[in-house]
Amino acid sequence: MTWQKVWQLLRSDYLMVVPVLGLAFYIAFIPHLDYPYPLHVDEWVHLARSNAMLQSGSITIADPLLGGATLGLSSNLEAGFQLFWAAFQAISSISWMDIYRYFPSIIFMLTVFSVFIMARKEGFGLEAAFFVCLIPTSVGVLGPAFLVPASLGLLFTPLILFLAFNFRNVWTYVLIFVLIAFLLSIHAPSAIYPIIMLIPYLLLNLKNNFRHSLGTTLALFLPFFIIFPWIFSLVKSTAGGLFTQTGLSEFVQLPRVIQEYGFLPLSLCLLGIFLLAIKGGKKEYGLVLGLLAMLIMLVSYYTFHYGVWIMYERGLTFMLLIAGIIAGAGLAWIKNLRLPERLSQWIKIPLVTQNIGKLPYLVLIGIILAIAIPARQGTSYYHMIDEEDYQAFAWIEENIDSSYGRAILDPWKATAFSAITGKPAYTRIHSYPRKKDKKAYEFLSGGSANTTFLRENGISIVYNRVYDGLNGNIEYEINNPDLIEVTKGVYLLTETGEEK
Repeated sequence: MTWQKVWQLLRSDYLMVVPVLGLAFYIAFIPHLDYPYPLHVDEWVHLARSNAMLQSGSITIADPLLGGATLGLSSNLEAGFQLFWAAFQAISSISWMDIYRYFPSIIFMLTVFSVFIMARKEGFGLEAAFFVCLIPTSVGVLGPAFLVPASLGLLFTPLILFLAFNFRNVWTYVLIFVLIAFLLSIHAPSAIYPIIMLIPYLLLNLKNNFRHSLGTTLALFLPFFIIFPWIFSLVKSTAGGLFTQTGLSEFVQLPRVIQEYGFLPLSLCLLGIFLLAIKGGKKEYGLVLGLLAMLIMLVSYYTFHYGVWIMYERGLTFMLLIAGIIAGAGLAWIKNLRLPERLSQWIKIPLVTQNIGKLPYLVLIGIILAIAIPARQGTSYYHMIDEEDYQAFAWIEENIDSSYGRAILDPWKATAFSAITGKPAYTRIHSYPRKKDKKAYEFLSGGSANTTFLRENGISIVYNRVYDGLNGNIEYEINNPDLIEVTKGVYLLTETGEEK
């Protein structure tokens, strides 16, 4: 290999994107640096249901968290996501804890690479990939650091845009159809966002390329009617939400998300909007108007509180995806700045005249990273369990058979308990405590003395370690002779055979 070819390889975009992918992995991995378990309650729910599918060999399962209810396709709209990971875990044999620790980062790397592929043809692939790396993760909005359906859906959005923007054949429409169908199976809102982004582009193509607009439109909408008709009926039933005013979570605010993303990247997004509008072209206008369409949806909900809340809350991350792509156009323009010819002739230093935009380009990247990385490192995330809890739950899964069923424990830890042990809980907290959760706390703090309560509710396992926000974990004393401790913090109800 000649030195010229080595130099070309070193300058290749495909080589230069590698550190950007490393940055993507690191930013999504920050919450897992010192915590090896799932973070968000939704992750634990998906883990529990995926495990239940593996155990039952069916997509229709008994509720693994509380027991009793049966979950099917019509009542578990994210079943496709859970089935995907159940199949993946069965094939790969990777532990669930490793999947939920490392695969958010791996998926985010693939998302950033798909953005690079999409924007590279337009001349700003590296820059777009860089800004997409900065998408934040938070408890309310979610984001790339969590293994949830919206994060997987984020991966396919730039791929769908890339196909629609650059290809015009039957196989393109078939592939878009398949991707939308997959998104519908894992997370219906994730299938709707690329449609919102593409509507302006399809309208721009109606006059000169009606066939492409028609083919893409059919590929985008047919999955709703053909493959998942119950999702279409759900869309119809929830359409009334567009005309119903709802509340707005204080943790899911559009201005707050914009601030977390960073004002400098958003300033470069504004520059990118201006540059793409000046350049013209259907793809350029399509990106700008696609961002505008997303903003109209989000601002309408934020301002007037009309709309479907899940579309707003999950849509914030998808809005930042397309904003990051457009910001890449602004940063690439700065990199490609050239001095006027007269000034270049006067300076007569090629290294300066040919690279005048590189210095501000690198400075901007340095400033953005200096702000963004500490901000991502400083983001706080709740932990549902710690290592001691995990070891206790893993012991139960390995040593306590099915003759012992429902458990009572701190409702905050109950979702993780069921996900690890495969045993249902008396109650669990998903977002805020309810009446039944307060009963559980009263029972545990009272020494777990009420055997009648246990038997009336089919409870045969007690875990007495409760998290207190002020004092940390507390192990409440057990004052019940009918409970026998089998390992630290785990108690079994005696003579349960006839009572269950």
